[in-house]
Amino acid sequence: MRKYVGILAVAAASLGTSAAAEFTKVDSEEAFLEAITGKELRRPLVKLEVSQEGEISGTGAAWPVTGNWTWEGGYFCRDLFWGGDPLGYNCQAVEIQDNWIRFTSDKGAGRSAEFRLR
Repeated sequence: MRKYVGILAVAAASLGTSAAAEFTKVDSEEAFLEAITGKELRRPLVKLEVSQEGEISGTGAAWPVTGNWTWEGGYFCRDLFWGGDPLGYNCQAVEIQDNWIRFTSDKGAGRSAEFRLR
């Protein structure tokens, strides 16, 4: 059985947020870092930290999540492992709304996952 995890997996479904609130696209690495620095990204069964140094760590359904990220051409590009299995490289569009962050795979053309910033 193939494992998938939130931001970092293509098959994650979005969590609901306020329908009235709009997400705003994050276009720069600086804005991305401002949003995530010192915060954990959370959704059910997933807790992740995305460091300023380009590392990703945490857990997804009790398995370790590790990886690296870069900011390329306006996208969060990550190479991720979940429980030791490679999830591969993917560049994702990032959007922010209050204390929520949304990642959409395939440069915004794929599936989305939303995380609460805590």
